[in-house]
Amino acid sequence: MITIRAATINDLDTLTELLEGYRQFYQQPSDSGAARDFLQQRFRQADSRILVSETSDGALTGFVQLYPGVSTVGLNARWTLNDLFVVPESREKGTGRALMEAATQLAREHGVARLILMTQVENERAQQLYESLGWQRNTAFYGYLLDIN
Repeated sequence: MITIRAATINDLDTLTELLEGYRQFYQQPSDSGAARDFLQQRFRQADSRILVSETSDGALTGFVQLYPGVSTVGLNARWTLNDLFVVPESREKGTGRALMEAATQLAREHGVARLILMTQVENERAQQLYESLGWQRNTAFYGYLLDIN
């Protein structure tokens, strides 16, 4: 059985490992110290919402991270679902779906009007999950990036 709950600072060690797995999925170099510092900063600043999936024996198997924001045009709250990661051995078992559904419910509870996300064009597996949950591909706007550093 999968339980979804809010992450706490007590999850920091395991959450760091999950974040490292997520970053490696995106071909980033391993840096556990920086990942740990990043998560500690999120907890300290309370600038994101992190949900984790947990097995009945207490093992964390995935996480989703949301960043609150607002829309000037919509005059409402919009959250960015920035990260979704499930350990390989827990994929295709409903963990990602459960995390996505819990993120949607959390947003609903906070009166958020819209969730947004971006995923790599090649990540068809994730796209199938999102679309099966009712997410719609944005065809009205182009996304742009500007690297500052």
